[in-house]
Amino acid sequence: MKRITVLIADDEAEIAELIALHLKKEGYHYVIASDGKEAIQAVQTQSIDLAILDIMMPKLDGYEVTRQIREQHQMPIIFLSAKTSDMDKISGLVRGADDYMTKPFNPMELIARVNAHLRRSLQMNQPAAAANKPIVEVGGLVIYPDQRTVRLYDETIELTPKEFDILYLLASYPKKVYSAENIFQHVWGEAYYESANTVMVHIRTLRKKLGEDIHKNKLIKTVWGVGYTFNG
Repeated sequence: MKRITVLIADDEAEIAELIALHLKKEGYHYVIASDGKEAIQAVQTQSIDLAILDIMMPKLDGYEVTRQIREQHQMPIIFLSAKTSDMDKISGLVRGADDYMTKPFNPMELIARVNAHLRRSLQMNQPAAAANKPIVEVGGLVIYPDQRTVRLYDETIELTPKEFDILYLLASYPKKVYSAENIFQHVWGEAYYESANTVMVHIRTLRKKLGEDIHKNKLIKTVWGVGYTFNG
């Protein structure tokens, strides 16, 4: 069985050690980086399956680390930050993170999210899983599950892994309404008490990348009080 390795990048040693303790209890291997440059070096020299990144780190912040990781890797990235506003969360997700937790945090919740992201990532990386999923074509939108790429009117749309999963789920079942909790369960593989806000932020960034502020056609429709549906 492949050893699962998690990168912990945080300049607060106590927090990094606390996370490492809980990861070890789960049977995961871990690598600790105290600044952004060490984090990039770890990704370049080791096989990292998931990264937990602080945003405010010396040398390179979490945003820049994420940008560089996303140039070559699609591993799940969880931001762990003292920044608590919705705009901070949106910024983190837009820049390529899959999840965002605020400090102080519950270590058991963090581990639950790590487990969910790893489970989903391992499933999606299985060739058979992608091969069995059909290409979705709706209007000018084409979604290729094997390549995990999206094209809209012949233009490639760069999505984070979670944004891709949400779009593929909704587009695969047009007109079906999914609650935020349903989406979270399908995409993250777990049910969380904060799932609705997490999904809302991802939907917001997904709509922006799809150009819904420009195009009259709203691909993702909000059904007030219920959830979201694909309107292609």
